[in-house]
Amino acid sequence: FPQTEGEKLSGEVIKVLHREKTQFVGTVDKRKGSAVCFVIPDDSKMYSDIFISFAESKKLQNNLKVLVEIKNWDDPKKNPEGEIVRILGKKGDNDAEMEAIIAEKGFQSGFPLKVEKEAEALEKKSKPIPRKDIGERRDFRGVTTFTIDPDDAKDFDDAISFQHISDNLFEIGVHIADVSHYVRESGELDKEAVYRGVSIYLVDRTIPMLPEVLSNDICSLNPREDKLTFSAVLTMTASGDIKNVWLGRTVINSDKRFTYEEAQKVLDEKSGLFRDELAHLNRIAKIFRNKRKAMGALDFEKEEVKFKLDAKGRPLDIIEKPILDAHKLVEEFMILANKKVAAYLSAEIKKIAKGAAIYRVHDVPKKGAIDELLFFLRMLGHEIETRGEHISSKELNALFEKLKGKPEESLVKTAAMRSMAKAIYSTQNIGHYGLALENYTHFTSPIRRYADLLVHRVLAKHLAGGSLTAEEAARYHDLAMSLSRREIEAVEAERASVAYKQTEYMLKRIGETYTGVINGITNWGVYVEESRTKSSGMVKLKDMKDDFYVLDKKTYSLAGQKTKKKYSVGDEVKIKVVGGDLERKTIDYKFI
Repeated sequence: FPQTEGEKLSGEVIKVLHREKTQFVGTVDKRKGSAVCFVIPDDSKMYSDIFISFAESKKLQNNLKVLVEIKNWDDPKKNPEGEIVRILGKKGDNDAEMEAIIAEKGFQSGFPLKVEKEAEALEKKSKPIPRKDIGERRDFRGVTTFTIDPDDAKDFDDAISFQHISDNLFEIGVHIADVSHYVRESGELDKEAVYRGVSIYLVDRTIPMLPEVLSNDICSLNPREDKLTFSAVLTMTASGDIKNVWLGRTVINSDKRFTYEEAQKVLDEKSGLFRDELAHLNRIAKIFRNKRKAMGALDFEKEEVKFKLDAKGRPLDIIEKPILDAHKLVEEFMILANKKVAAYLSAEIKKIAKGAAIYRVHDVPKKGAIDELLFFLRMLGHEIETRGEHISSKELNALFEKLKGKPEESLVKTAAMRSMAKAIYSTQNIGHYGLALENYTHFTSPIRRYADLLVHRVLAKHLAGGSLTAEEAARYHDLAMSLSRREIEAVEAERASVAYKQTEYMLKRIGETYTGVINGITNWGVYVEESRTKSSGMVKLKDMKDDFYVLDKKTYSLAGQKTKKKYSVGDEVKIKVVGGDLERKTIDYKFI
């Protein structure tokens, strides 16, 4: 269509050449009094129910959750015809609903038999670790080493070692599970890992990228067991001045498995196992964190929620996960290892002028997105400087610091994050805007991210004096794009599981009152995020009967024509739970 000044170009779909998505999760609906059967899709973007043949429908019951694949949809005026791929369970059952969430994104919980068999064969060959595999590696088994992870973690990707070289010189090792030693290219385990791309962490379960015999046992850096690792070993002063970086394959034996809370207790009380090591690491981590912030690294740190569930997976409580120094300690050393590996690979590739690597890149935000963010912040009473077309990350960090603990903190950080480009995997190293780094990659989590496994492989090639061939580089380019898509799908599944449990929790508390913050206003209602549980819901405009309200798009606000009562984005409000829809993961609130 002709373009109208000030508006985006518009067009019309003439013909569908290829459907990107053909599988949908939905609920079986056998129409009463007839043999007709449909699957009603969960995906609101799928506007048509899917017809199921009489032969298939005989095996189905009403209200079953299923995964269905469209086999024929030639006539847009008719319903698509589909076949049942998998029955997930009864609608409303926790297991069925969680399986539905991952199936909708193209994942599944179980592994094919041939993948399980290859994993079992690996277990037999790798226990105990053959002497020749250990002999080729730098041995850290006599060095103080420990892991720090969530209390419910079962797979341990990373460990940290610490030893004094002299009074003002330390050697700190970041040791990562050497998954590439076990998962070889083109094997069944490798193919399945490529397909999955990442592990998925739902509220009540983990859908691992690798079978549990690898993720929780062979590769996992469990305490008091010899483990094969790939390491970044950094020699540095007490002030964080790095004197030497060594990259290579190692063997470790972790002395202790800390939870974040246990490590934090040692830091707080200045007593307990490895108190000196943890204190030194924490102090150095703070130095690195402050340096990153001074360089303009954005601090999007937001408190998240976790769920207390009963035996059937129903939410009993939702609590905030505190952000501890122990979390930041681990994060800083993982960032440092990722940075050093990326810098080495970038320099090597430039030096030999061939090959490629996988980088974690983050582009600068687009001007339109920056303008929208600045306008939004002004409506909340905040002014941020820009530099040319770029937003000042230091100014943004200063604003985050100013809002710490205030009702609108989460809202502002969410708005800022949405204005940013998405971090992706790429063979083109354009740097990482959010971390303010020229070189960055993902090296530290190969048990749960396939991209890290690829980085291990290309790092091993370069350390051995080689590089990727042109054919391999092209394959890595394609993998980077597919892994970026897979990561987005995994995040969407994780968020869907959280939203489902938040809705389930709130629907058991209809009539109860809470405090929330307005995080969006539209023609049809006001979106509110409950402050403690972070459960987002809506106050429908039609239910605001105390006045006639008018939307002002310029100020993100609703104003009552009689009472002059005003609701604006960022306002703290009192709300009551009045209903919702578990299927759609929506909660209805009412202002009180």
